[in-house]
Amino acid sequence: MASSKKLISREEWEKRLNNVKIRKEDTNKLVMNFLVTEGYVEAAEKFRMESGTHHIDLATITDRMAVKKAVQCGNVEDAIEKINDLNPEILDTNPQLFFQLQQQRLIELIRNGKVEEALEFAQEELAPRGEENQSFLEELERTISLLVFEDTSNCPVGELLDISQRLKTATEVNAAVLTSQSHEKDPKLPSLLKMLIWAQNQLDKKAAYPCINDLSNARLEDPTF
Repeated sequence: MASSKKLISREEWEKRLNNVKIRKEDTNKLVMNFLVTEGYVEAAEKFRMESGTHHIDLATITDRMAVKKAVQCGNVEDAIEKINDLNPEILDTNPQLFFQLQQQRLIELIRNGKVEEALEFAQEELAPRGEENQSFLEELERTISLLVFEDTSNCPVGELLDISQRLKTATEVNAAVLTSQSHEKDPKLPSLLKMLIWAQNQLDKKAAYPCINDLSNARLEDPTF
């Protein structure tokens, strides 16, 4: 049975693509947005010099990455101190984030076997917040339940001790700091790539055309039948 899709040749497709005008300045801004948001300081500086993109404050990136790294390494007290040095209002105006950091601090105490210190910290710092917020209370109870199991690999909430939990908290912190610095919390480039994939999937239903199958090289590949 013959395909009902419209066949678009490589020559015709490339001609259409060449008619789409994208300014180099806009492309540079997109790349810089990704580097700054993800915290690639050296790459951002090198790209700024090579592309002539607007000046960026590298110190703010360095400070933000220091906060993120502290959380990723489990040094939550240090991270909170660094956040307050950057902007005390970040935690003052975001009780959810502050609770997440305190919860992570409790997790680190449990991870290090400091049971008495963990219980005292939970009672003094987290329990009062749990009384004011039901979701905080539920998270506190989940975290404290780690102490019930000698073998946390069998614990229903053992994932709290995974490094992924640190990374999750670090990501939330990074987003909050970016917002406080009037930056978007997520880079634009991944969203545009998702839009590209979606658009190609929609077009695949109607036409056979050279498309990008591998985003890492962005080469057009002829359609297969």
